[in-house]
Amino acid sequence: MILAIIISSVAVFAYFVTIGLSDMLFKQQIEREIERLYSASKDVSNKTFSMDQIKNLPEPVKRYFTHSLEEGQHYVSYIKLKHTGEFRQGENQKWMSIEGQEYFTTETPGFIWIGKISLLPLVWITGVDKYLEGRGTFQIKIMSIFTIADDPTGKELDESELMRWLAEAPLFPTALLPSSYLHWEPVDSDSAKAIIDYGRTRVEALFHFDKKGEIVQMNADRYRAVDNSFVKEKWLGHYSNYAVTKNILVPWDIEVSWNSEVGNFTYAKFKIKEIQYDNPIKY
Repeated sequence: MILAIIISSVAVFAYFVTIGLSDMLFKQQIEREIERLYSASKDVSNKTFSMDQIKNLPEPVKRYFTHSLEEGQHYVSYIKLKHTGEFRQGENQKWMSIEGQEYFTTETPGFIWIGKISLLPLVWITGVDKYLEGRGTFQIKIMSIFTIADDPTGKELDESELMRWLAEAPLFPTALLPSSYLHWEPVDSDSAKAIIDYGRTRVEALFHFDKKGEIVQMNADRYRAVDNSFVKEKWLGHYSNYAVTKNILVPWDIEVSWNSEVGNFTYAKFKIKEIQYDNPIKY
């Protein structure tokens, strides 16, 4: 009996040591990648916004920048945020509470997102979504040890992750101003198309604006990983709960959905809890 108790105690101790060590190594890897992300993109905060920059843009885009930015607003170079919300992987899955952090750059588009879902006490899964140095990756790990999902890397995932960066750019609107890699095309009085050509990757999304100038919806064709391959499906984003942070008007609630043959499937509802500009260090 005593021997059995000792063996059980050692096994439990070894389990927690393994989990703790794996989680520490995982966090150290993420920290190194965030450093890579920030170091690969230049500081552009010396640039400032002027109304002259938008005089030739489509009308709803001009309305958006006039509403979101102040004359003389410094460009944002680096972003980090925390969010809460709900997430699900499949149409038939229940919603799960999620907490996440995300880090962005703008001079060169890039991001790293880390989302954590607690399944049970001391049992969790972590998703890591990245567009880093022009390459996209997405993994899901359980307990920071075992990889349970790993999307195939390549052209489709690169495009899919750059599309996510574009869809989240309303969180840092100066990145949506015309640049060496981004331009706008007119559509109608309440929508316009944003197009990114970056490296070997091109993405475009249709943004819809309300009469005030707020972006309320985004539509795009985005690659989705299905059974270890990719299919292109309609992808929708909804933006709401706008508020000012650092003199910039941004949405604090974002929902995203796939639109397939079976209809709309909303899979993420995020609520931004904190957003910081130009403080390029990990939380």
